[in-house]
Amino acid sequence: MAGTKEAALPMYKGKPLVRSGNVIYYGNPADPFIAMLQVLSNKSFEDLELSDKVSVQILSTDETLHTSQRVIKRTEKAGLYPALQIASIWLERQLQHSKA
Repeated sequence: MAGTKEAALPMYKGKPLVRSGNVIYYGNPADPFIAMLQVLSNKSFEDLELSDKVSVQILSTDETLHTSQRVIKRTEKAGLYPALQIASIWLERQLQHSKA
C-alpha cells in the first residue's frame, strides 16, 4: 500500500531492541542467540522511574532445546545501560563463537 511505513525498531549497535513489559529482547531472532534483559526493580529519580536492578541472559534461539537449556550466560547489573553493555559484549562473542 502506497504511503504506508512500518515503524522502525530501535537499534543498539546494529541490533534491534524489542520491549514487552519489563523485558527487553536484544538481537535478531533469526540469529542462533539473543539477549534478554529483564528489569527486576525500579528506583525513583525526581519525576522519573529508572531501572535499578536488571537481569541479563544470553539465550539460544534453538526451539528444540528445553527452556532451561537455552540459557547460556546470566548476570545482574545495576542499571539498564550497564546491562545493555554486557548483553552487547556477550551476544557478539557468542555469535562469533557460533560461526567458528
